[in-house]
Amino acid sequence: MPFQPIEPRRLYRQIADQLRQLIQSGEFAVGSRLPAERDLAAKMGVSRPSVREALIALEVQGLIEVRGGSGIVVVRREPVQLLDNAHGPLEIIRARQLIECELAAVAAGSGDNTLVPDLEEALREMESDILASTLPIKGDRNFHLRIAQASENSPLLAVVTQLFDERNGPLFARLGSHFERETTWRQAVAEHRAVVRAIERNDAQAARQAMSHHLERSHQRFSAGWMAPTDTETPKSTA
Repeated sequence: MPFQPIEPRRLYRQIADQLRQLIQSGEFAVGSRLPAERDLAAKMGVSRPSVREALIALEVQGLIEVRGGSGIVVVRREPVQLLDNAHGPLEIIRARQLIECELAAVAAGSGDNTLVPDLEEALREMESDILASTLPIKGDRNFHLRIAQASENSPLLAVVTQLFDERNGPLFARLGSHFERETTWRQAVAEHRAVVRAIERNDAQAARQAMSHHLERSHQRFSAGWMAPTDTETPKSTA
């Protein structure tokens, strides 16, 4: 049998595996609460974002429920869904931040006369979906991919496309169900618009900074305190 390459295990998976073992062993019984996110991070010597990604993974597997205002509750001992080896959502945002900030700067100097109108159309599409209580993912995707296209570099466009489309996975979808609301999407649209204005002025540094600010704020929104379950502002997907 040929040897298979060894891949390093993602940190959030290691955390999730340890917590799942504790649940399955009865250390945390069904109906009990796990320690708070902050306490888990301190006990395990890891960052809170890594713990958050692990908890989202366990929630997708059906082992826990994250209940805003009442904690993290164990609901079963055995997973009902297996996870693929997906990247953590917060890790993806950091990767996008490294790449897309420079692409925004490149776009500002591209001289592409159709770029700004295309970006404005993507923002209108986002705003229309928000008004219709639909997740504005399509317009958001069009916005970020159009900026990548302005680089005229197909490998970079492929990377941005792949990273953005991780949003369709179960981890990102579950994280979004906790933190994406009409108010957060409107904030995102305003941040997008600052990127467009910088590109319109052909100001590469301002475009870089505006994109960095947008993705940093996205990371912060997903790293905020858990939303209360009574918050009903979430745009609903029609898919």
